[in-house]
Amino acid sequence: MIEIDNVVAGYTADIDILRGMTLAVQPAEIVTLLGPNGCGKSTLLKTIAGYLLPRSGSVTLQGKNVSQIPVHQKIRHCSLGFVPQTENVFSALTIRENLQVGGHYMAPADCRARMDELCVLYPILGKKFNAPAASMSGGERQILALARALMPRPEILLLDEPSAGLSPKVLHEVFDAIVQVRNQERVTVLMVEQNAMEALRISDRAYVLSMGAVALTGRADALMRDEQVRELYLGGRAH
Repeated sequence: MIEIDNVVAGYTADIDILRGMTLAVQPAEIVTLLGPNGCGKSTLLKTIAGYLLPRSGSVTLQGKNVSQIPVHQKIRHCSLGFVPQTENVFSALTIRENLQVGGHYMAPADCRARMDELCVLYPILGKKFNAPAASMSGGERQILALARALMPRPEILLLDEPSAGLSPKVLHEVFDAIVQVRNQERVTVLMVEQNAMEALRISDRAYVLSMGAVALTGRADALMRDEQVRELYLGGRAH
């Protein structure tokens, strides 16, 4: 579903952030990217999405090499959804209008039907359907951002720090919403997350990045139990 092969990428000509990144995500998996700040997690998501084009290596989605396709084409034509970390909803627009932005290329009847589906999946959207997004809590905004990305029925969803700024209770609600959409719509999810233990709780597998490359990988439950991994990468021992 997602194959990253020996990708090198960066923001300036003389500095590589990704240094031979290689990984894969299978259909309907939830896979989390972990690691310290600056290790290349968000840069990898931007490279997959097409905000940043790789200098070398390949990005393959559903068997098609899409390495040099820019984001505006990739979102529309490669069944890809992307939720950035910040400013991921239009605060002055209503929930309905935000969802319509996500369904911009859809036929009007299909757009409305999809909004109805997502309001059933995430009832808070229906309750505040005509209210401005500015009236929503942080967790509600994250769910709106998730739903907007889901409007055109993507098969792949990229999430950059969905728990950023959320309380532990709200964080659980947002992560449960991610699991819900994977289970109901069979979406493949690749997620960057600083809250390692909570992310591993809902993930099938994880990759730990270091200095722009994969340091280790494994099943999420095994990584959670590995004391050395916890000490080095996940913030300490279990209590």
